[in-house]
Amino acid sequence: MNYNEEQNLRIAYIEEIIRNYLPEEKGYQKTVLEAMNYSVLAGGKRIRPMLILETYRLFAKDNDKVLEPFIAAIEMIHTYSLVHDDLPAIDNDDYRRGRKTTHVVYGEAMAILAGDALLNYAYEVATRAFDLTEDTNRLLQVAKALKVLARKPGIYGMIGGQVVDVELTNSEIPKEKLNFIYELKTSALIEASMMIGAILAGANDKELLVVEEAARNIGLAFQIQDDILDVTSSVEVLGKPINSDEKNNKTTYVTIEGINKAQKDVEKMSKIAIDNLTSLNKENQFLFELIHKLINREK
Repeated sequence: MNYNEEQNLRIAYIEEIIRNYLPEEKGYQKTVLEAMNYSVLAGGKRIRPMLILETYRLFAKDNDKVLEPFIAAIEMIHTYSLVHDDLPAIDNDDYRRGRKTTHVVYGEAMAILAGDALLNYAYEVATRAFDLTEDTNRLLQVAKALKVLARKPGIYGMIGGQVVDVELTNSEIPKEKLNFIYELKTSALIEASMMIGAILAGANDKELLVVEEAARNIGLAFQIQDDILDVTSSVEVLGKPINSDEKNNKTTYVTIEGINKAQKDVEKMSKIAIDNLTSLNKENQFLFELIHKLINREK
């Protein structure tokens, strides 16, 4: 398997889906629609949509159209969180994915509205999955997937982690609270992605718990690697400002544990995630390689 070729094929497939679900830029509200599309089409690795797709393929062979609204929706939710993260009130970043952030291009007010709109529109898009099947069991799976999509990015997931992160900026964060932030702020959306893929592929409740646990460790390792890159990479490689955590007086895994321990913990969490997925006795070579590349990435 040529991983890069396979990845490019999947990204092209995902990009086509996302573009098909983006709103048309017309009407009196055209500016916010432009800002939404600017934000979503800024590039990126499309990790979360890919995790939906590849976790689905871990359990099922053929792609199903009901995947597509969720693939688009998860990227819209992820993008809205980045738009809001970049705002002056939070991280105050001017660049994202190598180009100017939404608030720099469209202004703060429109960036806030674009983020709000992407979140709301994501659920509008996801519910279109109901229109793509008449099978009763499939409809129940779509409903179950929607419950995950509603909860994981919310106050008990991504937003909850972000709240604690914001509140503790400029203060020393104990490790247990930092883990809480990472589990919610980063892992929750990765958990949502992999769980949605598993649910739509017909995974049972026991298998779903295994997937959720694997995704939690992937998310933690991903965020710790992000902390490592923030102090070891460059703007050119990363596509966004480095040392932003230090600039914003943020405690990170690296500031608590040091780079060496952080790197070892990334490896440990990666192994736990792979072991969890291997225990399912399912085959998807690309998914395992994706997880390895994701956690050990350089940007």
